[in-house]
Amino acid sequence: MASHRKSRPSGTRIAGIRTPALATAALTSVALLSQSANAAPAADGKPSLEEVEKKVDDLYRQAESATEKYNAAKEKTTKQRKRVDTLLDDVAKRTQKLNEEREQLGSFAAAQYRTGAAAPDTATFLLADSPQDYFDQTQLMGRLTSRQKTAVDDYFTEQSATMKKRQEASKSLETLTETQSDLQTAKSTVQKKLSDARDLLSKLTAEEKARLAAIQKEKEEEAARKAAELAKQQAAAAEKAKEEAAAQDSGSSSDTGSGTGTGTSDSSYSTKAEKALAFARAQIGKPYVWGATGPGSYDCSGLTQAAWKAAGVSLPRTTWDQVNAGTTVSLADAQPGDLIFFYDDISHVGIYIGNGMMIHAPKPGAYVREESIYYGGESIIHSVVRPA
Repeated sequence: MASHRKSRPSGTRIAGIRTPALATAALTSVALLSQSANAAPAADGKPSLEEVEKKVDDLYRQAESATEKYNAAKEKTTKQRKRVDTLLDDVAKRTQKLNEEREQLGSFAAAQYRTGAAAPDTATFLLADSPQDYFDQTQLMGRLTSRQKTAVDDYFTEQSATMKKRQEASKSLETLTETQSDLQTAKSTVQKKLSDARDLLSKLTAEEKARLAAIQKEKEEEAARKAAELAKQQAAAAEKAKEEAAAQDSGSSSDTGSGTGTGTSDSSYSTKAEKALAFARAQIGKPYVWGATGPGSYDCSGLTQAAWKAAGVSLPRTTWDQVNAGTTVSLADAQPGDLIFFYDDISHVGIYIGNGMMIHAPKPGAYVREESIYYGGESIIHSVVRPA
């Protein structure tokens, strides 16, 4: 992604998150290269190549953020629809039971009439607000059998419960309508952003597209360099930790249980991470499709969710929820399998594979691939989370 993104505003950060540095001199030179090639808008008022690149990049970012809103709305809509279906099914069963009890009460009235007892006013009986209202109106308390009294109580109890369930179902239907509206809004936003980005790119000449590709290549090379630096740092830190552990073991060799718990935990995580990464690697080359969760295509959070599911770990659907589904660690301590989140709005995620690289579903028009975690510059890295 482009290196021109504004730096994040200062403020509270999650503990353990690495604070990114400013763009490097090399990335600055890339921007200068772009500026020199497109120093000013054309005489006809067309935007410069750099301006087009920034606009397209921003549109893809906005589309990805809208995709996460779509994912959240879709998940909420699915759950709400299941709730509505359950409530409507319950109301149908209660209504059937109420009708059966109404028929039973009618049979009691008919039986009293046949035996010569003072026939109750059936209409008054069935329209009364409570059993006591009916008894007061008909003055038949003494003539009702215990079985009849129980039937009357059951009828009005069921009538009250059915009315409450109908009201609950009605409110749930209103909520479902709202979530469906949110879903459609998010879908329209994604489609509009992608359409705008395609329109901008379609207006570029072949020469402009070639220059744009050259600029992107330089950025990718710089990202690879930063990834290599991180790999060296992590390797050095791991070697130091290994030496310290060896020294500690030699100094306390009599304590055979020392460190067992930590080792078991690390081993357990590594096993799960290997399964998640194996799944992610198998998806390389499949297209990014917004809202997709596999198996033929994925969006960013759909891929990480599916990868960790293959390892037996259930992750939430959206990046906003996945960032809270684990333990936050520093970038320097990132291990294969960890989730790397990007941007202030946490709208993108990839799965770390080590050496400053990750597997992710980048954006519309791209495919699942391995890429440097610095693909858009160091400043866009938000946090690292260990999900298991």
